[in-house]
Amino acid sequence: MAEEEVEEAAAAALRRLVGQIQELCDLYGSPPFFSLHQFQPTIDPRWCSSDFKSNSSTKNHFPLQMDSESESKSNSKSSIFMLGGEEEDITNTTICKRLRRNKESESNFQMAIQSELMEAEVWKKLPEDLFEPVLARLSIPAIFRFHSVCSQWRGILTSKTFHEQFLRVPKSYPWFYTVTHEDPTHGAMYDPSAQKWHRPTIPFLTENGNQNKIRSGSGIVFPVASAGGLVCFLDLSHTHIYTCNPLTSSYRELPPTNVPFWSRVSVVMVNSSTGYKIMWLGCTGKYEIYDSSMNKWSRPVPVPPSITVPLSLNFRSKAVSIGTTLYFMRGQPDGILTYEMSTGTWKQYAIPLPMSFTDCTLAESQGRVLLVGLLTKNCANCVGVWELQRMTLLWKEVDRMPSELCLEFYGNSLRMSCMGNHGGLVFLSLRSRQVNRLLCYDAAMREWRKVPECVIGLSSQTDKGSWISCGTAFDPCPGAMA
Repeated sequence: MAEEEVEEAAAAALRRLVGQIQELCDLYGSPPFFSLHQFQPTIDPRWCSSDFKSNSSTKNHFPLQMDSESESKSNSKSSIFMLGGEEEDITNTTICKRLRRNKESESNFQMAIQSELMEAEVWKKLPEDLFEPVLARLSIPAIFRFHSVCSQWRGILTSKTFHEQFLRVPKSYPWFYTVTHEDPTHGAMYDPSAQKWHRPTIPFLTENGNQNKIRSGSGIVFPVASAGGLVCFLDLSHTHIYTCNPLTSSYRELPPTNVPFWSRVSVVMVNSSTGYKIMWLGCTGKYEIYDSSMNKWSRPVPVPPSITVPLSLNFRSKAVSIGTTLYFMRGQPDGILTYEMSTGTWKQYAIPLPMSFTDCTLAESQGRVLLVGLLTKNCANCVGVWELQRMTLLWKEVDRMPSELCLEFYGNSLRMSCMGNHGGLVFLSLRSRQVNRLLCYDAAMREWRKVPECVIGLSSQTDKGSWISCGTAFDPCPGAMA
């Protein structure tokens, strides 16, 4: 009995030793001067390991049982000593894989450090004349993050050469400047690319750090037109007109108009070779044009007698510009009024609207004149898109809102408003007592996209978005100066 206990103790000690050696090899790898192939058993050759799972022992057979963790890692392919002192080749694939992984991780870490150092050296040697072309290709939020890095970069982003570089880079989508019904003294900007709302600052409502009302006493201004990264604002009393870059808060108050207008007017803004021009037009046929290069209003050519007066302008529709030609929508009879800025030529066209078409507005896309409006029949509501055929001067339907979106408005008394259209992107507000939905329509791709609710300026307890009362589209441009 004593001899058997000694043999069992020796077997247990040998098992622990082999297990520890196996764990060391798994962790650090086998050294070149030592290999389990060279290990020769010094005990009786009756020791064997033919069954790792067996716990039984006989007089002539003792299982050499390894630690369970080492056994699982070795995939049952460890050093096995057969009867008679014969060795089996050791093929521990786990050790090799772990060694390769360690070497790969070390090499990857070294490569990452080297590439990081290399990138730092490369950016240090980047010529300064390449800063502006690189920064001009960043997104608008990224540009303003770089604006706050240092004074040197701030100077680059506000330079005239950077503005020229920025204009050369093609842009994807315009932004939309809107005014909410809950907070009309502040605006909200929507970025369709990132699908995010931003809170701008209207500088001409702030004086000496205090929030003051503008001289009209109402303190409310509305965006009515845009061009070249600038937005044109008109106050409620129709006595003050401003131009402002919502991104940089650069603004200008325009001089008073020569002809006061007290009723509603249609305002359109276009770029020119020397700056920008703004035109306002009333139903009586009176109009004026502002030239930013001369900073004054003028009335080049009176409306000819061939144009029917009163004009009966449709103020729910925004005027659009294609090149130097302005398009206004009119009613009674339904049609379009055009004005050529370069020649001062007026034209009118009688074009009947489609049947059951309401709340229509003009839009433009790639030189085409579009008409977007609400189609209502019985309890069904749908938004349709029509294109003006230049040969026949008739409207042709080209697209409709998908049926899954139309089902949201079924049975509701719906009203549609256009919050802005530019570059083929139309921003629509569909509102009823039960529904308040914002949509973007891409005329080039013929895609309808839901716009997230505007919660800027609202308390956290409000579960509904703001009601957008008006807006306009503009091309975001950090270098545009009013």
